[in-house]
Amino acid sequence: VQLVESGGGLVQPGGSLRLSCAASGFIFSSYWMYWVRQAPGKGLEWVSVINSGGGTTHYADSVKGRFTISRDNAKNTLYLQMNSLNPDDTARYYCTRDPKNPRSPGTQVTVSS
Repeated sequence: VQLVESGGGLVQPGGSLRLSCAASGFIFSSYWMYWVRQAPGKGLEWVSVINSGGGTTHYADSVKGRFTISRDNAKNTLYLQMNSLNPDDTARYYCTRDPKNPRSPGTQVTVSS
């Protein structure tokens, strides 16, 4: 199983980023997939989940209305569109099949002016 995130970076408050996660080594289209994040000095926070077919999504209250999770099963790729970013969104973001135990490198998102 390999999951590799990309798309993070430094963005000003109010800005947007689109994270991607390339999956390999398993049948991506069979799994629900999650985005979780970890801010400095804090524990893992569940952000969003999408079902295997992409038709069902759920979001943490902290990101609802600002973030959109999606997937392209033909490309084995998971996405997270993040809009209206604020400093509280600063964290390392991970895509994972197990929201309690991400094992990928993650991608850093920093929201700062």
